[in-house]
Amino acid sequence: MTETLANEAWWWPYVMILVAGWFATDVWRWIGVFASGRLREDSELLIWVRCVATALVAGLISKLILFPQGVLSETPIWLRVAASSAGFAAFFASRQKVIVGVLAAEVFLIGGWWLVDHVG
Repeated sequence: MTETLANEAWWWPYVMILVAGWFATDVWRWIGVFASGRLREDSELLIWVRCVATALVAGLISKLILFPQGVLSETPIWLRVAASSAGFAAFFASRQKVIVGVLAAEVFLIGGWWLVDHVG
């Protein structure tokens, strides 16, 4: 009986993750929407928020490069550093288009990884 209920409700954890994930992030988005009309773009609060967000992204990228996990840890560090440098250069060469920088870094990393595995 218990096994039958478990098989019928296999989707329940996924629904819970979606609902909890949506609620945890959407509340802050709505607060941002309501508060944004009263905030100036050059206010001290928004400058601080931008700085914190940039620091978090920089920390995450540094962690992925220096202490990778999973399949990424199989790539040499010089390749990860070179890929991030190529992405950074492409970002500025494309007039600061994020998608161009991300795609350039990924193409460089995947291409370099393939070359290291098949040639070297």
